[in-house]
Amino acid sequence: MADSNFIDYVKILCRSGKGGAGSRHFYRAKYIPKGGPDGGDGGRGGHIILRGNKNMWTLLPLKYRRHIFAGNGESGSGGRSFGKDGEDVVVDVPCGTVVFDAETGEYLCEVTSDGEEVKLLRGGRGGLGNWHFKSSTNRTPRYAQPGEPAVEKSVVLELKLLADVGLVGFPNAGKSTLLSALSAARPKIADYPFTTMEPQLGIVAYRDNRSFVMADIPGIIEGASEGKGLGLRFLRHIERNAVLLFMIPADSDDISRDYEILDSELKRFNPQLADKPRVLAISKSDMLDDELIEEITKTLPVSVPHIFISAVTGFGLDKLKDLLWNEINDENNRIEVTPITHRPLDGHHRVREEDEFIFQNVPVDEADDDFIDDEEWDDDDSYDWDEDVESADIQ
Repeated sequence: MADSNFIDYVKILCRSGKGGAGSRHFYRAKYIPKGGPDGGDGGRGGHIILRGNKNMWTLLPLKYRRHIFAGNGESGSGGRSFGKDGEDVVVDVPCGTVVFDAETGEYLCEVTSDGEEVKLLRGGRGGLGNWHFKSSTNRTPRYAQPGEPAVEKSVVLELKLLADVGLVGFPNAGKSTLLSALSAARPKIADYPFTTMEPQLGIVAYRDNRSFVMADIPGIIEGASEGKGLGLRFLRHIERNAVLLFMIPADSDDISRDYEILDSELKRFNPQLADKPRVLAISKSDMLDDELIEEITKTLPVSVPHIFISAVTGFGLDKLKDLLWNEINDENNRIEVTPITHRPLDGHHRVREEDEFIFQNVPVDEADDDFIDDEEWDDDDSYDWDEDVESADIQ
């Protein structure tokens, strides 16, 4: 996995920009000895913004960009001159990226569509200059607001692939073979377990130039929801699929029991997966005759539509595409309107090597000590002390 370009879990450190301090400048000109306060406002700090990019399929760029810092706002100056706003930082991420707090595991936000922008960290507001605080009883206010401090947060970005159909099954169930038969994808196929080490996407062509996306997820084994095998690492991608295609080989000892095991692992990982529409495909059916197919049909779950297929001979593949297309286009199954409850990160759902990553110590500017640590102050509030105000020349 270390040599793979597919990265779906990364930990980064973000810091928004601090707001610039307001100026406490006084206007002075020849023949105008009492010009009054004219200190300008400070500029706001830069935001950290996540933007969906449909051309990205991995979080690999962020693997080598661990620190993302926005620009600081500049201080105001005389003549009611406002400080320059800090530069925003826009980070492109693949569609389907979910953000969690790295410390608490709390869900923060997600980016699901191309061009969608989500403000991850808000830049600090700039402080008000002293001209805001002049009044009939206070004509020479010698104070101004400091800017808000920067916001620093360590976050985990988790990618959940967007696909119409997700393949679910035990190792060697024929998932990769089916994907290669229905699409132009060429996943690795071999006769040993866990051949697929990372999710694979393929576009399946349908009638009248229509198509849908199918995702091949690494094999799931019993106990995957508790960390066994590779299933836990990639079960998150199934949450984004509109339809789940369960694949169980025809030579299984008990197809119904295997289906119950797979279904149980998904429910343990995220109970909401129980509500997703599903189809049961009996793979490797080219070894069965009509009599065996009838006998097996009697033992299958009644509540799930099933179909017998063979990716090698092409048996039942056209019927399978028809069945999947009808499920995908059901109004209740569309990805765009299907709400997803993202479970918080816990010990079972974290990637150890990322959580143990230690960021390089990048100290905040010493000027941050001059900013108030209160995100709820109002723009109309004023401060009557001088010691906490950003220093400015008084001419």
